This record gives sequence, C-alpha cells and structure tokens, in this order.
Amino acid sequence: MMNRSGPAAPVFRRPVLPLVGGCPCGTIRYQVTARPLLLYACHCTDCQHASGGALAMNMPVRTEAFRVQTGEPKGWHRVSPSGDQTVSWFCGDCGGRIYGSRVSRPDTVNVRAGTLDDTSWLVPAAQIFVRSAQPWVQLHEAACHETLPPDFASLAKTWRAGWDAS
Repeated sequence: MMNRSGPAAPVFRRPVLPLVGGCPCGTIRYQVTARPLLLYACHCTDCQHASGGALAMNMPVRTEAFRVQTGEPKGWHRVSPSGDQTVSWFCGDCGGRIYGSRVSRPDTVNVRAGTLDDTSWLVPAAQIFVRSAQPWVQLHEAACHETLPPDFASLAKTWRAGWDAS
C-alpha cells in the first residue's frame, strides 16, 4: 500500500438514507436502504473501459438493502479477469451501467456510485489499481494500492468508522 502525504483528507458527510439513484434516462430507479459497506475508486483498465472514464466509483452494499424500484435492468454476463462469473446490470434504453453482481458474492451488489442522485458526499476509503491510473489523475489522501488491497475488510472498517463518526 502507498499513502500520499499532503493536506488532510476531505471531511466525510454522511448522507440521509435511503440513497436513491438511477440510469441517465430515468427508466431504472433504485434505492439503497442501509449504509454502504465501502466506497472505493478503481483505476483498473476494465473499470476504465466499462465506465468510459478514468475510474469507477464502486459502492458495495448488502443485496437485501438494494432494491430496483422502477424499470427492468438488463444483464451482461461475463467472466472477470480473476475468473469470477459476473453480471453488469444496465438500462436497456440508455445503456447506463448501474450495478454489478458476482456469483461468488451473492450477499452483495456493487453499485456504481456515480449513478446516485446525490454524489456530493462521496469520499472513497481507498483507491485501487493506481498503477493503471491515468497520468493526469491526482490521487487524494485515501489509502492507495498499486493493485488489489491485501484485505478489503480493513478498508470496510475504515469506511464504517468515517460513516459512524459523521
């Protein structure tokens, strides 16, 4: 793990639950009724390709706390680079990617945090695959990992501490 020195990390602001969001055209709307398990920025090339941008903001939540309220997401099934069976759920009308699921992790879904209506509170606990980060991306003071972190549980603990303290 590498850490950056510099100004203090941004102040975490806890949002009001439920969190709500959806696809760009509004066909798919969802809500999250419990605290996210974690929020991290991923700079891997797969996330860059899938997002069409420099990174993806991933927000794992418990499956039972995630509910599609309107619309029917379509799934793109594939095998991840790690060999895991994954499904990327998106809007069939506008193509907006909303969340992902993995066969190996049935208890969680990974919401694309940028699809939330209110993104002003998003401060990731970590940034991963920074070795693939675009050269112009400025990393903030979150824990930075060249590839995968050795332990997502410690990142989730840091995330919970910030949530509980706000």
